[in-house]
Amino acid sequence: MIKLSRLLCNKKRTFSIEFVRNMTHNVFVYGTLKRNEPNHHWLANRENGHGKFVSDGVTKTKYPLIIATRYNIPFLLYSPGDGHNVRGEIYQVDDEMLSKLDILEDHPSYYVRELDDITVVGKGEVPEVKEIKCWVYFLKKFKQELLQRPLLEVYSSKGGHGLPYMERSKRDPNYNYKPEVMA
Repeated sequence: MIKLSRLLCNKKRTFSIEFVRNMTHNVFVYGTLKRNEPNHHWLANRENGHGKFVSDGVTKTKYPLIIATRYNIPFLLYSPGDGHNVRGEIYQVDDEMLSKLDILEDHPSYYVRELDDITVVGKGEVPEVKEIKCWVYFLKKFKQELLQRPLLEVYSSKGGHGLPYMERSKRDPNYNYKPEVMA
């Protein structure tokens, strides 16, 4: 009886670990993590966990999407009602990928990840769903003058704005760009 109990306990633990590891989250990306953008490799790399494109999407609430810093980084400022309904992509990710994205975005000390309503646009994995809750990375503690920058509806590093994103590997490792945008 003891052997059976241990076996069941071990099976239950294995199931629990597997269940937790495979939990999924919806994430809305609006900048360099989108397909054909410089940081999309983070979502595509299986070593970071699982990330699967679900659909194009747009924020239900208007937000200011800007490009700032000497490295031309896109930021979604947490100022609901300002800006545009921002277009981006919805991904389904596992816990491991979400954790890696948190590291990339320096959550919660720089970007803050919050659930927001995203409207599903076009064909995708969930065509019958019109709106879903997704994690979105916002810059919450920002300098107010950033709201005076051009506000974008959609971001592309190679867009007509002429401000291509500078990849981390090409940046000055001794320069801290965060004070350029953080309040």
